[in-house]
Amino acid sequence: VPEHLVKNITWQTLQAVNFCHKHNCIHRDVKPENILVTKHSVIKLCDFGFARLLTGPSDYYTDYVATRWYRSPELLVGDMQYGPPVDVWAIGCVFAELLSGVPLWPGKSDVDQLYLIRKTLGDLIPRHHQVFSTNQYFSGVKIPDPEYMEPLELKFPNISYPALGLLKGCLHMNPAERLTCEQLLGHPYFDSIREIGDLAKEHEKSTGKTLRQSRKHLPRVKMGHCFTEASKVVISNELIPSTWCRESESILEYLPQLTSSSILPALDNKKYYYNTKKLNYRFPNI
Repeated sequence: VPEHLVKNITWQTLQAVNFCHKHNCIHRDVKPENILVTKHSVIKLCDFGFARLLTGPSDYYTDYVATRWYRSPELLVGDMQYGPPVDVWAIGCVFAELLSGVPLWPGKSDVDQLYLIRKTLGDLIPRHHQVFSTNQYFSGVKIPDPEYMEPLELKFPNISYPALGLLKGCLHMNPAERLTCEQLLGHPYFDSIREIGDLAKEHEKSTGKTLRQSRKHLPRVKMGHCFTEASKVVISNELIPSTWCRESESILEYLPQLTSSSILPALDNKKYYYNTKKLNYRFPNI
């Protein structure tokens, strides 16, 4: 996926997860399959089946959440006290996958996942060591020592310095050291997106004409316009680089798509829940 598309997808995903965190909610299952993209390049974060409201720092939550490849170390070792940083870790894994085209750490088991993470980021923090050693699920099990280290710099030798910095900000072993979504949105990697928003505001001030439009009034895919969900503005091509203007069409070339025949419609009547076998629809395969 071209980096300008990676940047736009990651920016909007951070916006969505940041909204959840501001409302004391953690998604707990951020992964590529749960990030949908419309033909206007608008991100839709979906599947809140694992989402949970945060009620207090001393509360305990289930550790069996998230798909293994996107689970943070605290979830993998079985720590039941965690918070928004688990979503930040998952976003980092998705970001890395968008950059390279392959999963960052495709572990075959929880222990193998921890091994792959250690191979890149080093040893677990003391608390995670303690939780792992007292977890009955891992009784008699030891995380293998890596034969050699493969830090992020070696895994991603061709990405820009700001992109590497964003990746490191998401993927700290210690959840307390991970950047928040709010901090990540202010990262230098997204300077170009913020500049577009600033240009739109300046245009609005100088002309007195607003560029904001509601989603239902968005134009159909037009080569001369680009929509960014973060700022909810439509910006003419005279204000932005040409690569961004082609985004709505080019994004369809790189991402899996859902067709109308593969989407199960919402069931708005209880009686249909008891007759789902009679439907000739199938769930999306993404």
